[in-house]
Amino acid sequence: MVQDDTSRQVSGNLPLPVLTGAAIRDALEPDRVVGSEQVYEGAVWTVMRQSVDLGAAGTVVRDVVRHPGAAAVIALDERDRVVLVNQYRHPVGARLWEAPAGLVDREDEDPLQTAQRELAEEAGLRADLWFPLLTMALTPGGSDERIHLFLARGLSVADTEEFVPTGEESTMHSALVPLDDLVSAVLEGRIANATLVAGVLAVQRHRDEQWRGLPEPA
Repeated sequence: MVQDDTSRQVSGNLPLPVLTGAAIRDALEPDRVVGSEQVYEGAVWTVMRQSVDLGAAGTVVRDVVRHPGAAAVIALDERDRVVLVNQYRHPVGARLWEAPAGLVDREDEDPLQTAQRELAEEAGLRADLWFPLLTMALTPGGSDERIHLFLARGLSVADTEEFVPTGEESTMHSALVPLDDLVSAVLEGRIANATLVAGVLAVQRHRDEQWRGLPEPA
């Protein structure tokens, strides 16, 4: 290996820089929007048509889905079993196993509070400990949606008498799945939900490292 003038290693066989350590990170860019108009407003999101200045590459027009964001929870019990919910998802025409999750669309809630509410409403559970796990941009090529994912430990039954499920949630059911079985399901392509896939693999990594790299509780 040799060092180039940007302090990045360059492979002897491939004409690509090699990034390591703290150099592997996304970087925010200045606002490049020079024109914007709303072209659609739905029940959950809107679509903006924006002119974007790419500098030497010129100005391009892009349609962007504006989304309120979401929160989800990987709830792990004392026997390393993950709480899953099974729900019909019309856009993909399938019932999917998922982590409890919901929109961050209430003015009085932050992502953690949304995750706590969703765990109670969708699985009937509460947790004593909540750890930030991941924040992901799910479809950055067309949407600004970010989902905040938490790990929950110390599970117990929650009081959910006031919650009345409607729509797809009225046919939702939940289950406990051993973490190792769930990882196998992910790697064998039997689980499609991206949030669950990322969250389960992150939790497996933390568990295998005996939780040493887990952030402080929220």
